[in-house]
Amino acid sequence: MDINYELYKVFYYVATSLSFSEASKQLYISQSAVSQSIKTLEKKLNQPLFIRSTKKVQLTPAGKILLKHIEPAMNLIRRGENQLLDTNTLGLGQLHIGASDTICRYFLVPYLKEFHKQFPNVPIKVTNATSLSCVDLLEQGKVDLIVTNFPNAKLSPSYMQKTVLNFKDVFIANPAYFNLKQHEIPFEELKQYPILMLDRKSTTSEFLHNLFLQHQLELVPEIELSSNDLLIDLARIGLGIAFIPDYCLTKDSKDLYILKTKEPMPARQIVACVNPSLPLSASTEEFLKILPTL
Repeated sequence: MDINYELYKVFYYVATSLSFSEASKQLYISQSAVSQSIKTLEKKLNQPLFIRSTKKVQLTPAGKILLKHIEPAMNLIRRGENQLLDTNTLGLGQLHIGASDTICRYFLVPYLKEFHKQFPNVPIKVTNATSLSCVDLLEQGKVDLIVTNFPNAKLSPSYMQKTVLNFKDVFIANPAYFNLKQHEIPFEELKQYPILMLDRKSTTSEFLHNLFLQHQLELVPEIELSSNDLLIDLARIGLGIAFIPDYCLTKDSKDLYILKTKEPMPARQIVACVNPSLPLSASTEEFLKILPTL
């Protein structure tokens, strides 16, 4: 089927903004030209791509399928253009990383510092998302690489380049509110206390829920948040027992202690991943060299 690339380009901008007027602004063409392009594409594909109403624009099921394939292609073209246009970086284009807030703060900063020291002219962009959502960014070609927790239900083993950190998750509490420091506490007893943890969209939450299920236990947390730092703060004031990766504990955490659990806590990893179906940029290769290898 011979369809002009410009039609797919117009479709992409309408589909991602869900607005004909916004797409016309981004493409610097008239709204009528946008509308005509979509009509032409729909005619060529012989099915509607959008549901139009006076208030909003929605993708049809066919439109959602098409966007799933067009979006990575558009991102791949954009990546290629950026690499060619970055002539002031000695052959290295922008480095775009996807990672969670926690991994950025507690793991990535020194390696980003080292990369910037070695390649001061290379722009660095970091997109924050949960480890699960980072995989979507990588699949869509929106980032060059991701640094994510593993196991990760969405992550294909073919994406993994290297393991950069081994860690364990821990339960922490303030002894002034939960006097369990000398106890070895089983999960069955632990779930009777208020548990503070990340929300269900995170690999950490997924990991703990699965761990409890392996022991035929249902975990019902008291509080679910999107920030490990907030969980630490709430544990500090006695709102509950927080579940966090051990690398989040710093010198400022002296007023908290790690609970001893009867059941062993399996180790997890932080891994660096790329999309093997996309070309590896020079900046990504250099950053991977800086990350540790275990």
